[in-house]
Amino acid sequence: MKKISLLLLTAILVSSCVAKKEFVALQAKHDQAKTELVNVKANLQKCLIEKEKEDSKVFSLTEQVKYLKEDKKTALKQVENLTVLTQSSSDNIKSVISQLSEKDKYINGVRKAMTQKDSLNLAIKYHLTKNLTDGIQDKDIEVNVEKTVVFISISDKLLFKSASYNVTEGAYTVLEKIAKVINDQPQMEVMIEGHTDSRPIKTEFLQDNWDLSAKRATSITRILQYKFGVKPERLIAAARSQYVPLVANDSPENMSKNRRTKIIIMPKLNQFFDLLEQDAK
Repeated sequence: MKKISLLLLTAILVSSCVAKKEFVALQAKHDQAKTELVNVKANLQKCLIEKEKEDSKVFSLTEQVKYLKEDKKTALKQVENLTVLTQSSSDNIKSVISQLSEKDKYINGVRKAMTQKDSLNLAIKYHLTKNLTDGIQDKDIEVNVEKTVVFISISDKLLFKSASYNVTEGAYTVLEKIAKVINDQPQMEVMIEGHTDSRPIKTEFLQDNWDLSAKRATSITRILQYKFGVKPERLIAAARSQYVPLVANDSPENMSKNRRTKIIIMPKLNQFFDLLEQDAK
């Protein structure tokens, strides 16, 4: 009897162990299935998002195709309208286009000419500034470029004694350097302008400030011609008297600024317009 009971108990225990293992296996499969389901849902959501993006692209491309079709229709209509133009109208259009083309050529020629002159004047300014600043204070001599013209403004104390039009010995150094740059640019004209302050002057040799500024200009002109070989047909002597001041003549310092000689290097107008005509052709 004991043996039978023992066998029964053993059978029950063995059966219980087998059932537990099956349960554990089924539980593991269940967990795995849940994980796979989550992954599938995630992938499905990702696919839905991608589908939305692709649908949006398809819609955009469809709209573009519609627009291109409409644009094509418009273009074809315009072509049809153009084909009904008379030969006379066509000739008129060609004439207008030709005129516009010539105008563009002329404008480009002007720009090219101006660029060439600007470049030339900047080069002149560079050489003048480099040569003239050696041993000369900035306040005594100033070089500027405005459009196609180079302006050299020289204080009267560098060139003349007070109320005199006789050039000092020290002026020759400055004028020699200026003359070298002028001679290196034979296509340019040179104007020498005399300027005074507003104080009236009258001496045995000078009637007024017009007289003083004119004689100072001609003194510099003669030196550039006879001393340093600048061709006289390139030189212009001009007098401005007191009437183009840099600043108000209300102090000794300002009067000193207004007493100056300007040497202006500029392109010859006939050569400038010849260059425009060549570029326009």
